[in-house]
Amino acid sequence: LISVSYCLLFAAQRHVLTYMEDAVSQLLENREDISQYGIARFFTEYFNSVRQGTHILFREFSFVQATPHNRASFLRTFWRCFRTVGKNGGKYSSEYHCLLQLLCPDFPMELTQKAARIVLMDDAMDCLMSFSDFLFAFQIQFYYSEFLESVAAIYQDLLAGKNPNTVIVPTSSSGQHRQRQPPNDCSPLDGVEASVFYQCLESLCDRSKYSCPPSALVKEMLSSAQRLTFYGFLMALAKDQEINRALGALPDKGELFLDPAMDQELEKLVAQVSGLSISGPTSSSGDTASLAVRNSPRINSPWKPLHHRRKMDAESEGSNEETDSSEN
Repeated sequence: LISVSYCLLFAAQRHVLTYMEDAVSQLLENREDISQYGIARFFTEYFNSVRQGTHILFREFSFVQATPHNRASFLRTFWRCFRTVGKNGGKYSSEYHCLLQLLCPDFPMELTQKAARIVLMDDAMDCLMSFSDFLFAFQIQFYYSEFLESVAAIYQDLLAGKNPNTVIVPTSSSGQHRQRQPPNDCSPLDGVEASVFYQCLESLCDRSKYSCPPSALVKEMLSSAQRLTFYGFLMALAKDQEINRALGALPDKGELFLDPAMDQELEKLVAQVSGLSISGPTSSSGDTASLAVRNSPRINSPWKPLHHRRKMDAESEGSNEETDSSEN
């Protein structure tokens, strides 16, 4: 009984049922194609992709945000794919949203705007944001989305002098996020008392079934503050590197533009292209470009059957050529 209970607890904590349902759904949807490779191979590929974090590529938003592992995988993939963008100056929220939609076509604009408001401290004007500022704000907004909804309600109650002990915890895990009325930071007292605010957050973390930042780290973060505003709290969360390490999706800010594994693959790609240019002078430029694209180390989406991946690769070769040339 103990072993069975432990297995059930482990399965619930790791959201095994979510992945089993998704895998079976993919299997039934593509059963005729998968029969060419075998069911065992399909499940092996599927769960390998889950372990590697590539299973969220090009998936619908409802799946991308379904589990903490999916969210962390999406954050890590976004960083790895677009970290070089950060070297070219800041961008507007609409531009960052376009990048997000390259990985998740139906990613909601609302989440992007909320992340931007953290960076801009609720400024109504959209301004240029550095990649690092947007990424760390987006991480907090996306990964702790349900937690922040409850924090906003607590903050509003404290501003109004109400008792926030009865906390409304979001129960919907659907892809549709509720509109959050931005708290009015224009308080005569300039925010709320930090110690009271933390007590409410600690109670929230104890009862919430959704992901919350470690309460000990939040306490340490607020220990030096007497009063704080809502967006001041969100910005502090985004900038706290201990909370970032606890989440485990992104590197420290000082290492944000470093990715040795990816850099090594890019160096190999450059060497291959250089070798083709030297050893094959008679080849046409079109052939060389074609070879370079076929050998490029792209992140595929292994949750699809193998032949679907080949179709996706063929359809996206043109866009990859443009990306590679722009990065170089």
